[in-house]
Amino acid sequence: MSEPELRIVLVDQNVTRASILEEGLREAGCTEVVVVRDMQNLLRRIVDEDPDVIFIDLENPNRDVLEQMFQVSRCVRRPVAMFVDHSDTAMIRAAVEAGVGAYVVDGLRKERVKAILDMAVTRFNAFSELREELDRARQALDERKVIERAKGLLMKHKGLSEETAYGLMRKAAMNEGKRIVEVARALVTALDLLT
Repeated sequence: MSEPELRIVLVDQNVTRASILEEGLREAGCTEVVVVRDMQNLLRRIVDEDPDVIFIDLENPNRDVLEQMFQVSRCVRRPVAMFVDHSDTAMIRAAVEAGVGAYVVDGLRKERVKAILDMAVTRFNAFSELREELDRARQALDERKVIERAKGLLMKHKGLSEETAYGLMRKAAMNEGKRIVEVARALVTALDLLT
């Protein structure tokens, strides 16, 4: 089974540099490449194109341009490969924090495009998995806090043991076909209104 075709948006104001990257992408087997040269409404244009991967090539980026690129990276949540002619530690840190998967300094060669594309996609997928895992852990912790709070309120207002309070919520959840956290949230809301 072959890999699905990637739709790539290439952001570059420089025609010559864009053609080098575009040629490298096409040689790497990417036929759906959209070149964007106009930086006005860049975020809107990228959202409209709905790419799988974003390549951004900036010759000598100033802070404003970089911030716009990082904003794109944070908002669009797609693999991003960024090419710059020179950089510093603060720019690299900002790129990583914005989710740029491949940040290439002074390395614009069409032979490297496939490896850079693969790196950006792989790193994006790894970070996405970590983000999802973190979100699940946070949600589980938040749910646990709600359940503990509801249990504590039942214990206080009804004079129940911890085990009995939990059993009561579990039974209500089963009877109503709900998750225990839903019952706990309703209980917390109701008891907060009554006190």
